[in-house]
Amino acid sequence: MARSITGQPVNTSIRKLALLVAAAVGSISASSFAADNTAKKEDTITVSAAAPQESAWGPAPTIAAKHAATATKTDTPIEKTPQSISVVTNEEMQMHQPKSVKEALGYTPGVTVNSRGASSTYDFVIIRGFSSVGLNQNNYLDGLKLQGNFYNDAVIDPYMLERVELMRGPTSVLYGKSNPGGIISMVSKRPTTEPLHEVQFKMGTDNLFQTGFDFSDALDDDGVYSYRLTGLARSNNEQQQNAKQQRYTIAPSFSWRPDDKTNFTFLSYFQNEPETGYYGWLPKEGTVEPLPDGSRLPTSFNEGATNNTYSRNQKMVGYSFEHGFDDTFTVRQNLRFTEMKTAQQSVYGTGIDATNGHMLNRGTVVDNERLQNFSVDTQLESKFATGALEHTLLTGVDYMRMRNDINATFGSAPQLDLYNPTMEDFDFGDAAPYQMNESKQTGIYVQDQAEWDKWVMTLGGRYDWSEQATTVRGDGGGYIERNDKKFTWRGGVNYLFDNGISPYFSYSQSFEPSAFDLWSNPRTSYAPSKGEQYEAGVKYVPKNMPVVITGAVYQLTKTNNLTADPSNPLGQIPAGEIRARGVELEAKAAINANINVIASYTYTDAEYTKDTNLKGNTPEQVPEHMASLWGDYTFNEGALSGLTLGTGGRFIGKSYGDPANSFEVGSAAVMDAVVKYDLGRFGMNGSSIAVNVNNLLDREYVASCFQTYGCFWGAERQVVATATFRF
Repeated sequence: MARSITGQPVNTSIRKLALLVAAAVGSISASSFAADNTAKKEDTITVSAAAPQESAWGPAPTIAAKHAATATKTDTPIEKTPQSISVVTNEEMQMHQPKSVKEALGYTPGVTVNSRGASSTYDFVIIRGFSSVGLNQNNYLDGLKLQGNFYNDAVIDPYMLERVELMRGPTSVLYGKSNPGGIISMVSKRPTTEPLHEVQFKMGTDNLFQTGFDFSDALDDDGVYSYRLTGLARSNNEQQQNAKQQRYTIAPSFSWRPDDKTNFTFLSYFQNEPETGYYGWLPKEGTVEPLPDGSRLPTSFNEGATNNTYSRNQKMVGYSFEHGFDDTFTVRQNLRFTEMKTAQQSVYGTGIDATNGHMLNRGTVVDNERLQNFSVDTQLESKFATGALEHTLLTGVDYMRMRNDINATFGSAPQLDLYNPTMEDFDFGDAAPYQMNESKQTGIYVQDQAEWDKWVMTLGGRYDWSEQATTVRGDGGGYIERNDKKFTWRGGVNYLFDNGISPYFSYSQSFEPSAFDLWSNPRTSYAPSKGEQYEAGVKYVPKNMPVVITGAVYQLTKTNNLTADPSNPLGQIPAGEIRARGVELEAKAAINANINVIASYTYTDAEYTKDTNLKGNTPEQVPEHMASLWGDYTFNEGALSGLTLGTGGRFIGKSYGDPANSFEVGSAAVMDAVVKYDLGRFGMNGSSIAVNVNNLLDREYVASCFQTYGCFWGAERQVVATATFRF
């Protein structure tokens, strides 16, 4: 199964809703927030108005994080960042209890998280209408890319994370090769010098059972040495029949802080997944459209064989180092070595038979892969002044090397009668030598964040040397490589008003190597695609309130997109262009000690502006409209003290189901809810019990399609009970 996933507007009331929520949150006064925090009884839960200093690599005190490092590689206040960025804090994840990183981004604008429906085998998302070449993830952990290849992509469990950041728009100025839509950046939980002892238990729909633990403390009286040990074990059935998930994860870390200017943190992550869950394709017939007899496939339908298997094993070892020489110079280095093994034997759907509308064609894949990746990023941050200008100058060099050995065999399986499906084992055979993929990237970069009066100017540039090569082990063998050199840059300006409002404008670029054509003669390599974006927006981040409200408009263009060769229908040429324009609104606010509000709205107008066959079409799986709204209320006094009630909704607009725009996938709206009780009043501070319900009304919907043969049911109602104990 090759991984090749490449409207009517929502009613006005939804758009007004997002705008009204943002306006309402912005109008909250600082005095009301402070007053609400002082009128609490001793035996109730309290929230301090004086939040601790937040770090971009650490926890945030509320759902509204005010610092981020993804957009600049420095600890930068969000209002000083000239590009769109959203932060999902650990507190927000504790409220929603997501089972995957992409699910954690469900209330975030600009990102389509449902491109695989209920499947969470990968954290693949579409950002601002764009995805990566080969559908590998564009995800980062602790500043370094989780470089994947073919079917071999790392997945991080959200329980192991302190925060998840989504940066929208081109990022090559700091990270090198990347698709123009943006990146997901995750920060691991790190050792603390305060004692932390947590044990968590989960039970839920589809026989979900999970146990997690999180322990951290200093190892000496001075806090020079500290550790953290986080882990979990999970088992559950999938929504689809005869599919399961199993995950066992542990992440030991250790910190050495000999003084307040030096921090060395050893980071590791080990994860074994004997079963990663369902990963198949369903046809539009029976999902988006009825079968010839008028019926549809159930949302639990699995077109695979009963002996389908899909496993993954990840090992990561590295460190994060920082040392400040003085008030001017600070050096940082992030390093990681990764080894991933993926194995599968799968039967999957390839579309309805052209002559018999209820017979499903099926393909097979037997795949075994071993990927090794080494990454290191070394930075020097210099803070100094030239006259009235205050500078934060970042200079750095990073290097990445990846090799993925692949044994794979592709074939076909007997057709499946959708009127009377019979599930049985399939004799897969063995995987044969297929190919070895290699890539390297070396980049040098410089960035200056200059502040003068109320102006913040960000200017950066980067030069990359990118290499990629494939050794073909089947079909007669062969070797193909391509070396590219590319300069990218970004410039932006923010103006900081005293009331917390910060308008900004920026320009940014990206580049991404294209896939090889390994099956033509001669084998062909293509020039990298290029992206450029113009973005303008405004951010509202008041100093004395936990509120972050952002709005952005942008135009993002990808050139050198692969398109059909007009002189050879079986070939491609890098001559296509895709243009996306959009509006994104987001509000996150801890309105007072009782109320949290999250709201977002996304408008995306994407189009193939140059293409041999697709000019004028809209890319598949890209809704024109998306919106979400969440609110939770915590009782901090009285008989209900400690009780939290929360509910929210997510709207996904209709999208096209294939590049030809031959059919549409309808819109859907789902509701979520939570009931949580803090056990602090019983002397169990930090402990809680909760019940989360996703898709509360059990809405049946098709989440998306990438082709007529590739559609995905959305997740059914899921009920999960969580008990968290701290001691």
